[in-house]
Amino acid sequence: MDVLRIDKEKCKQDGLCAMDCPSGAILFKGPGHFPELRKGGLDICLRCGHCVVVCPHGAIDHADVPLAECPAIDSSLALSSKQAEQFLRSRRSVRLFKSTKVEKADLEQLIDIARYAPTGSNSQTVQWLVINDKDYLKTISSHAVDWMRELVAQGREGVAPYMPNLVKAWDQGIDSILRGAPCLVVAMAPAEARNGMVDLTLALSYLELYAPQLGLGTCWAGLLLGALKSLPELKQELGVPADFPHYYPMMVGYSKVKYHRLPERKTPRITWWEQ
Repeated sequence: MDVLRIDKEKCKQDGLCAMDCPSGAILFKGPGHFPELRKGGLDICLRCGHCVVVCPHGAIDHADVPLAECPAIDSSLALSSKQAEQFLRSRRSVRLFKSTKVEKADLEQLIDIARYAPTGSNSQTVQWLVINDKDYLKTISSHAVDWMRELVAQGREGVAPYMPNLVKAWDQGIDSILRGAPCLVVAMAPAEARNGMVDLTLALSYLELYAPQLGLGTCWAGLLLGALKSLPELKQELGVPADFPHYYPMMVGYSKVKYHRLPERKTPRITWWEQ
């Protein structure tokens, strides 16, 4: 079929698809006409599906975002403002995990949800690395500790105040790098992804917000990231491709704890400009 197909019996010629098209790929000349791809529209179309999902009549189909694969929004599932507030404020960084291996089906479901996070120009270039091996992750943690140990011993630039204590904790059998997490998920984007770091950060945010629905906890592995940025050989050992400059690791595991309250945060600092 054509990239854009209009059901002329359903189309009400309201022009919503053209008005909402982010790239202006759709041309609508007004009542009495049907929307169509403008000249050169195929080259600038983002394949975002806005035209398909904004039409209340189900009159538009797109070859790359088929109408049949875009389910209608179920209004009965909509969150109230209070529900949404509690859902978002309930997000916690989990650092206590059960030793249970994470089920592959749960990881697949997590990443399947994360793929719906927005990406710059709808590039959808985020890729995933999943290491579901607790023993191997302990080895990765040990390499990160060795990196910190050397920084501390040599007094090199980049030593954070907490690093000496983390090294001591490791020597006492405490893993403060990956917290004994049974799984590590790394979101990655290639060099050509101009918005790569933002894209993968949004994807990981979707992932961590959905994780508690599966009994999973997550935590951003910033200490490991520091080691990966400083040690190309560790990045290679972990499995992040050399030509992927954008990446961030996240610990994943079944949470050993449950939180019962919503902690307070600082009052936002806002600079207003308005007429």
